[in-house]
Amino acid sequence: MKEKVVLLGAGSAMFTRGLLNDLVRRDWDVELGLVDVDAGALAVAAGLARKIIEAKRPHMRLQASTDRRPILKGATVVVCTVGVGGRRAWEQDVFIPRKYGIFQPVGDTVMPGGSSRALRMIPAMVDIAKDLLELAPHALFFNYGNPITAVCRAVHKATGADIIGLCHGVHAVAQTLAKVLGAPPQELTYTAVGLNHLTWFTDVRVRGVAALPRLKQIAHEKVSQRLSAGEQFKAGADDYPFTWHMLDLFGAFPCVLDRHIVEFFPWMFPGGQYYGKKLGLDAYSFEDVITWGDKVFEQMKQDALSPRKLDDEFFKQFGGEHEQVIDIVESVRKCDGRIYSANLPNQGQVPNLPADAVLEAPALAAGGTLKAIQQGALPAGLTGTLATRLAYVETLVEAALEGSREKFIQALVLDGAVTSLDTATRLADELLKAQAQYLPQFKPL
Repeated sequence: MKEKVVLLGAGSAMFTRGLLNDLVRRDWDVELGLVDVDAGALAVAAGLARKIIEAKRPHMRLQASTDRRPILKGATVVVCTVGVGGRRAWEQDVFIPRKYGIFQPVGDTVMPGGSSRALRMIPAMVDIAKDLLELAPHALFFNYGNPITAVCRAVHKATGADIIGLCHGVHAVAQTLAKVLGAPPQELTYTAVGLNHLTWFTDVRVRGVAALPRLKQIAHEKVSQRLSAGEQFKAGADDYPFTWHMLDLFGAFPCVLDRHIVEFFPWMFPGGQYYGKKLGLDAYSFEDVITWGDKVFEQMKQDALSPRKLDDEFFKQFGGEHEQVIDIVESVRKCDGRIYSANLPNQGQVPNLPADAVLEAPALAAGGTLKAIQQGALPAGLTGTLATRLAYVETLVEAALEGSREKFIQALVLDGAVTSLDTATRLADELLKAQAQYLPQFKPL
């Protein structure tokens, strides 16, 4: 295979490391392009890339630039891991709402944190899509940048570009379910449909035998035990109390477990109260995630810029967001009919959800791309959890594309984390002011 692979947002060094390690294992004729608007972050990514290529694929060609346009020209695969504003802007997305009694463990998809992030991400991704349509219109175009649902919907709506949203969440949770069921992951098959970070496993099978009844039994036992013992949080590899309770109630397993799922139901956790803990603090600490990210980047910086060669440990495979994209490209090129979870516009694959809404669902590698597979109508309860969110997403997309303060406030109200219209207005204004340098589409407050 001959490919020109371009990574936009290459300063996400962990993703770059994982993607490159996967790429050099393939016997492809590859030209690699790295782009990041932060020259320092780009230097780290490029330094890592040069060392990996030197060690494993010395004939691989490499380009790196803060200007994406010359790198995009002729690309066959474009992967976006853009995070406008980086971790420092992300911190403000989460810390500012805390002053209003709103606590988030993640803050990248929904609630005020995810909403604020969308306002930064959408204009940048729309601009990227426009350049791509001009310079590499036939490239496979993958987005990993959160919030995936809102970003992909905005790009489709504003440009018509065939962007594919990818996330390792469904794949990772499938491995978790296999472990719970005591089955090898390769023997598990499933159907998972919904929105990114709120995707419902509606069918799970082990060697073709239905396993959802067993999961429902486990859920019922866990819920009964917890209620009898009192609602206390217990850390554990398979102890996700809200997720198991939702399975017991709705009959489907929500993904991606409590850390993400709770953010779609903020009214159930007022003040961040979560089974005796506080979300984002002592339950799924947000600060720990930020500290870990800073630490990883500093280690990547040392690895990239030091004169030392990379040790063997560096080249070991590891899980994460990158882990399927190279497999997907290979499957698409071969049209091998493999099935992956992808975020694509609803063209009838889920008939009782809005047309063109971006849904995370099974997709087939065929016809030079990933194509969504037709699903049946979802039960009313599951549809309700998704349809209300899709209306919020559409409002948020309009706010970002139009630079509309009023629609941003509307989106915060629809999201359900705020407790009053006054809170929604004051919070919106504070977030807009704090992130103003990344929001040129909004009038200064």
